[in-house]
Amino acid sequence: MFTGIVTDIGIVRGLENRGDLRARIGTVYDPDGIDLGASIACDGCCLTVVDRGRDEDGAWFEVDVSAESLSKTALGDWTEGARVNLERALRVGDELGGHIVSGHVDGVAEIVTVTPEGDSMRYAFRAPEELARFIAPKGSIALNGTSLTVNEVDGPVFGVNLIPHTQEVTTWGTAAPGDRVNLEIDTLARYVARLAEVG
Repeated sequence: MFTGIVTDIGIVRGLENRGDLRARIGTVYDPDGIDLGASIACDGCCLTVVDRGRDEDGAWFEVDVSAESLSKTALGDWTEGARVNLERALRVGDELGGHIVSGHVDGVAEIVTVTPEGDSMRYAFRAPEELARFIAPKGSIALNGTSLTVNEVDGPVFGVNLIPHTQEVTTWGTAAPGDRVNLEIDTLARYVARLAEVG
């Protein structure tokens, strides 16, 4: 489990097709503190660490991304040098600063517009039609692993505001219209919708 609070911006240092996609990601995380088999959310997708180490370019860890994950997420858009939002798995006693995030991406949204609003930036996204009903104003949503609050919803299009701090400590500062992003709906919204269906 995760909270949607990004704790590092990783850099994709290598990509290798081995049946699955093996990705090496540079990080500030201490590799000695990462267990093999540990879960790290990479742009909101929970991935398993299969190797880690340190070299002249700094610390890194490697993950395998399955064909299924590539088909359901935006991870297939990664290129060498790409910046990636990272979060270590939640531990008992950690502060829950965002909302409960599973790291299981529900679909891919597309950035429609990016508009300055005061010191913040307002982003509009287009969600897949089948997920739009789970997105509500003032509800939580995880986009590329970042816990955000929905401002408004108009059919499949919804908006969020990102304050300067969030833009600085995540990859959102360089996001642009047309970019595809990983979307995870709020677990609570999923259960409320399911109860409404069976009620």
